[in-house]
Amino acid sequence: MTGSARGRTGGSRYGERVPLVAAAVCPHPPLIVPELAGAAAAELAELRRAADAAVARLLACAPDGLVLLGTGPATGWIAPPAVGSFRPWGVDLSVPFPPPAVPAAGGFPATTDAPTLPLSLAVGAWLLARHRVGAPVDAAQVAAGASPAELAELAGQVHRRRPRAALLVLGDGSACHGTKAPGYADPLAGAYDDGVARALADADAEALLGLDPALSARLKVAGRGPWQVLAGAARAAGGDWRGDLTYHDAPYGVAYFVATWEPA
Repeated sequence: MTGSARGRTGGSRYGERVPLVAAAVCPHPPLIVPELAGAAAAELAELRRAADAAVARLLACAPDGLVLLGTGPATGWIAPPAVGSFRPWGVDLSVPFPPPAVPAAGGFPATTDAPTLPLSLAVGAWLLARHRVGAPVDAAQVAAGASPAELAELAGQVHRRRPRAALLVLGDGSACHGTKAPGYADPLAGAYDDGVARALADADAEALLGLDPALSARLKVAGRGPWQVLAGAARAAGGDWRGDLTYHDAPYGVAYFVATWEPA
């Protein structure tokens, strides 16, 4: 399912300065990494292609810096160096953070003793490492229970981090699609994720900011906090934004979205 639209986030407080130049939204299932999926790697090939295209589109905007943003055990910035390790998912595979300046065609090194990234940012680092990244990369994590004030503060920090930043936002939708889903079946999952899909396609920051934390927790949504930081950053940048939703599906009972936001 795909779509695109234009949304308005509100007036900018920054005048002619554009602190946010683009954003991409991707999910973070460990099985997006072929080495972890094994024989099932082809099942997420379409998702992998969509995510690669979104990252390439983000980098084509030539930002002065990139910010990886995903869920984690606390809310705040992660100081490099760090490593995204996939050992907990059965493969001794890791990706460094910051990612290498050129694509890691020869594979990634084994796990090091550096601090480890949460899964969301490990997948984000893995996605970036598949591309030529010419800008410095920062990373921030959002706790599942982060308050609206904490999310707003982090959104403001994104603007102060780099003068022309691009966001790579990692987050999954509801994990309650069907009886085999990680969160079992919930009749509210479909409407919730359809609303997220519309908000991403329409670049509708207000709709994302309106996502209910309690309902999101009930539906085991991992992306609510990061999406709301994106929404806050886009609203602070102001102006018209164009959204393009290039993937929306729920393999394995979990909703995944790939989208890009760019100034209209």
